[in-house]
Amino acid sequence: MKITPLSVPGAWEILPQQHGDPRGLFMEWYRYDKLAEAVGHPLDLAQANLSVSAKDVVRGIHFAQLPPSQAKYVTCVRGAVLDLIVDIREGSPTFGRWEFVRLDDEERRAVYLSEGLGHGFCALTDDATLVYGCSATFNREREFSINPLDPELAIEWPTDSPQFSARDAAAPSLAENRAAGRLPDYAACLEFYALRSAEFRSAESNN
Repeated sequence: MKITPLSVPGAWEILPQQHGDPRGLFMEWYRYDKLAEAVGHPLDLAQANLSVSAKDVVRGIHFAQLPPSQAKYVTCVRGAVLDLIVDIREGSPTFGRWEFVRLDDEERRAVYLSEGLGHGFCALTDDATLVYGCSATFNREREFSINPLDPELAIEWPTDSPQFSARDAAAPSLAENRAAGRLPDYAACLEFYALRSAEFRSAESNN
């Protein structure tokens, strides 16, 4: 398993090692210890989701207020998607930066994104199926969206005919979310990450 930081700080790409023969294949798609080594602490799994999308469906950009927000560990088990990570942490030196990672059922990559980052994806195939673990359960009052066609972000979605949910199509812009005080604060995110790492190191030293 190879874990590589992305250009958006707080996000990593995970490339598993697949072991195959004529019978099929086996791989470790998540390792508690290896992720903790890269990130500074493990993923505390509180909820696991599965999402199936038709080709050209765009979901996102979604985020949750901190604390606790939601860290996510995402992979595609059928078909292919272009997974999106966006830095929406107000005060971040990379605020507004975004990056795509292709997730598919061939290389079987995964993405980990820390609390406070925005997330979305575009389905490249029909029946594109994502599974992802979350560090916190869904809380409607703290969950928000940014319009996926916001010109300030200028996301280069890989389709000329994107399909959106009514919620995402009507979502406010990044600037509107910022003005409303919904965006995660970068300094608070760093403090939160440091606290999680300290708690993990303390628990490890006591074992």
